[in-house]
Amino acid sequence: MSAAARTPAVRTAGGLVWRVADGRLQVQVVHRPRYDDWSWPKGKLEAAEPEQAAAVREVAEETGGPVIIGPSLPGLRYKLPEGRWKTVRYWAAREARVPGDRAPLAARPPLAPASPDEIDKVEWVDAADAPRILTRRADRKPLAALVNEFEHGRLDTHAVVIVRHGRATPRDAWHGEEPDRPLTPLGYAHAAAVVPVLAAYGVTTVLSSRWERCAATVEPYVRAAGVRPEYSEHLAEVEHERSPARVAAAVRQLLETPRSSVLCTHRPVLSTVLDVLGQHSRRSVADALPGKDPYLEPGEMLVAHVALTAKGPRVVAAEHVTPPLT
Repeated sequence: MSAAARTPAVRTAGGLVWRVADGRLQVQVVHRPRYDDWSWPKGKLEAAEPEQAAAVREVAEETGGPVIIGPSLPGLRYKLPEGRWKTVRYWAAREARVPGDRAPLAARPPLAPASPDEIDKVEWVDAADAPRILTRRADRKPLAALVNEFEHGRLDTHAVVIVRHGRATPRDAWHGEEPDRPLTPLGYAHAAAVVPVLAAYGVTTVLSSRWERCAATVEPYVRAAGVRPEYSEHLAEVEHERSPARVAAAVRQLLETPRSSVLCTHRPVLSTVLDVLGQHSRRSVADALPGKDPYLEPGEMLVAHVALTAKGPRVVAAEHVTPPLT
């Protein structure tokens, strides 16, 4: 095996930015003068950067406007001339709106636009015309998926992000009250790593168990985004045992509300949360949801993409996210 083949793959991420104009689906394409090609905005991940954060950063740099990502789209994998593999992950993305998306945008670092030597043209084109404009045939694959979601009413979505709190001090090592059991240093790293992911999905509503390990997990995002969180005793372990119906009602409310949100809770509560998501999911999505305890590891997230239909909220896609740690 060559040295190039043993080298880790080059990882990139980007987005297909879409809008609807006069009833027609349109997408944004960029021109790279170095290669004289038309493609989707994308770029390499930075060290310890979540793919979702890289996608919104690269799209914003190359198109000049911030975006909120939605469901993931088919990615690409191909071999570079030197023998290394390159992977590309794509998400459907919409333009960010002000003031509605002010909170997630505040939680992102400032960006500078790409140099004209890198991107010299950005254009909106009808999705029907994009295949002949795109230089590489492989770029048609995520486009076809985007068009299919649009035609089936599954493109305009909001996210409900389920977070299991970060790693907490073990029960047998904690001598205080259970609701006060804190995060470990790794748990605080989990909490910090959640921030760019929530910002990428446009989270504006924060709902969390009041117990310390959950409250501390969402605190970095609360501070970065400048949002006012809501804390609920019903999302804690003890209250869940007494009344899982209250947890189910809270999840349904997030599904029905057309704003992206995060719900942070505990491992024993996740069974009820996932049951509600499954009841509102397409069959293929429900079958792919975590089915066994512990459902999520500490600091992991499940992102449910929800379309509001005439029959109520429908989870049309879901993603399991494990943020990288520095």
